[in-house]
Amino acid sequence: MEHVVYILYSRKYEKTYIGCTSNIVSRFHSHNTLATKGWTRRYRTWEVAHMEFFSTKNEAMKREKWFKTGSGRRYKDILIQELLK
Repeated sequence: MEHVVYILYSRKYEKTYIGCTSNIVSRFHSHNTLATKGWTRRYRTWEVAHMEFFSTKNEAMKREKWFKTGSGRRYKDILIQELLK
């Protein structure tokens, strides 16, 4: 099973969200329409800013955790700036 680390971006609120899933289509749909409470609901509408694919859940979780470090946040900010060009 393939696992995806993804970065969502809300242009309206200039917020990002980093997550990991094995079903990106379902998860994206959930963030934008299904969730009735929670952080991602507050900052809708989301767009996919970046995705990386991994063969194991462990690899994907490590990458997701890295994106939440100082180096990862700086890289994420570069990705978002590229999206906004």
